[in-house]
Amino acid sequence: MKLDINRMETDVLIIGGGTAGCFSALTISESSNLKVIITDKANIKRSGCLAAGVNAINAYIGKGETAESFVDYVKRDAEGIIREDLVYSIAKGLNQVTKRLEDLGIPILKDENGEYVQRGKRSIKINGENIKPILAGAVTDKDNIAILNNVNIVDYLVKEDCVIGAIGFSLKENKIYEIYAKKILCATGGASGLYKPNNPIFSRHKMWYSPFNTGAGYAMGIRAGAEMTSFEMRFIALRCKDTIAPTGTIAQGIKTVQINGKGEAYVERYGKPTTHMRLYSTVMENLKGNGPCFLRTEGITDEQQKEFFKAYLNMAPAQTLKWLEGNTGPSHENVEIEGTEPYIVGGHTASGYWVDCHRRTTLKNLYAVGDVAGGSPKKYVSGCLVEGEIAAMSIINTIEDGTIPKLDNEAINEKIQYISYFFDTPSSRHSIQEIEIAMQKIMDEYAGGISKAYMYNKVKLDIAAKGIDELLSLIDKVKANDLYDLLSIFEIIDRLYVCKVLIKHLEARKETRWRCYQENTDFPEKDDENWMKYINSVYRDGDVNILFRQLVGRDKFYEHTN
Repeated sequence: MKLDINRMETDVLIIGGGTAGCFSALTISESSNLKVIITDKANIKRSGCLAAGVNAINAYIGKGETAESFVDYVKRDAEGIIREDLVYSIAKGLNQVTKRLEDLGIPILKDENGEYVQRGKRSIKINGENIKPILAGAVTDKDNIAILNNVNIVDYLVKEDCVIGAIGFSLKENKIYEIYAKKILCATGGASGLYKPNNPIFSRHKMWYSPFNTGAGYAMGIRAGAEMTSFEMRFIALRCKDTIAPTGTIAQGIKTVQINGKGEAYVERYGKPTTHMRLYSTVMENLKGNGPCFLRTEGITDEQQKEFFKAYLNMAPAQTLKWLEGNTGPSHENVEIEGTEPYIVGGHTASGYWVDCHRRTTLKNLYAVGDVAGGSPKKYVSGCLVEGEIAAMSIINTIEDGTIPKLDNEAINEKIQYISYFFDTPSSRHSIQEIEIAMQKIMDEYAGGISKAYMYNKVKLDIAAKGIDELLSLIDKVKANDLYDLLSIFEIIDRLYVCKVLIKHLEARKETRWRCYQENTDFPEKDDENWMKYINSVYRDGDVNILFRQLVGRDKFYEHTN
């Protein structure tokens, strides 16, 4: 297949048109005359993890709360390992960006006094099924923003340790896009699909996190030598069984408790009810034979049940349909819960690029925001918006006039030939799907997947590392028959690189800090004396090099010095 080359230039290139990417572009457009290109492998109207909507803003400074108390909450829930400076800067902007969302047209529920309806101390209710179309519409209307939908970015263009653009290909036309920019912002989201899902075979893409978020931004940064952080702090969601619908809607909505099969409340038997401990206690109750586990909803009012039906239709309609098909509902039966497979996602935990206070990565001219930026757990929707705004203003204040450097012909031709290469390979013994299934099986069995109750040890990780390297050696032999095949190949390549780094991070933290998220059976206890530090890494010449960094307080103004 012959692919035409389309070379473009812009002031700012935003890779990923999800929530953070769109808000970054909107901020740049409204505060400057800079030209922006947004690329998205789907269509920004319904792309990213909010494609189907959301029914709450889960990071908000509610009544009686402050930015300081928000940081304390996040730090406590994350067992002390957060970038306090990043979380604090997010906390100070949460309410402002929420108001901006409302101004754009997102309906936020209000009480009889005209105040936002709180679902919890740090959460408010919204009707957010159209959050992406509204954000997409806002950026589409701007004259200085160009949108390239259905363009999959493959790699950064790097010259002398400086990111000068990116390269990718269209999913609709036989085109390669070679895009140069003065500043590049990565907003591609986290990584799902690394592990065997808890709904395998035909339902393997029924998962908590968007199945289309494949860790592309992480992988591009890894290959380019960016410093990454906290991959070992995986996220595993506690969800409604089978539908993978959120449990927080019920748990916060009616302040219900988790019970085991005997009807006993069990979470506090295992320690403080932090996010990961609610999951861990459920796993342990099932292992002890006390399952299945539930959210206790039986006996709630008809009005409360109707509210849950509506809430889930906004974001996880499978749950409402399950109730209706069974001619039941949460008032008639408790809601069974279980954990998902692990994900790498910087919006719920701390995995991602190591960034400074402006969200600059360790690669010159490259920013990272949202789920792809590390160090700041529990940022959720509004936190991603704040990060997008912070990065956008930094870009505006630091961008320089002048000619954008270009790769020489030999270097760019090598990139182009690698993309085209997969059309020219002979048919492989292994299909794309077989490699994906093999990767998920390796990660599940040897790197702490759901079938092993999320537990791992060094011997298992060594087997996982070897298996992932073998799959990386096989991927270059896979053939693409069309553009969709080509996309699938690069998605697997990206996931394999994320797996490679994740395994090294899991091995490096020789303690168990977050139950289930990072359950190291060689070191089953938390060790504050030796491990109150960040585990970072830089990928060079095929090896993942582990770095240790000291904690950063909320009042620090961190900038890269390495």
